[in-house]
Amino acid sequence: MEAEIIAVGTELLLGDILNTNAQFLSRELAALGITVHFQTVVGDNPARLESVVRQARGRSDLLVFSGGLGPTEDDLTKQTVARAFGDTLRFDEAELEKIRAFFTAWGRTMPENTKSRPWCPPMAARSPMPTALRRA
Repeated sequence: MEAEIIAVGTELLLGDILNTNAQFLSRELAALGITVHFQTVVGDNPARLESVVRQARGRSDLLVFSGGLGPTEDDLTKQTVARAFGDTLRFDEAELEKIRAFFTAWGRTMPENTKSRPWCPPMAARSPMPTALRRA
């Protein structure tokens, strides 16, 4: 199986942060016997991201996304990927309950904008990484 890691974020292109996610994901995929043939970085621009996804679909068996998945308005990865696959997002109630439990365990109220996280393209598989939500 051949994979491509697509990192989304203008801050990566500007050099504001180091793309340590790609390094981590490459190692983890290699440990599973999955070869990473491409790593692509694209800014927070839906048209360019959709172009990258369409190109990656034609050359890789597995697309792994990092970045642009949060609850802020400029995080358009999920919507753009769904559109590139001719699909829409679906709401995952079980995922919302996991997120709510995370905040409850920390004695916090879940912020309203966090309710956007359980929306996901139907063909996507979620990473079981609880560190995607961090204690502020």
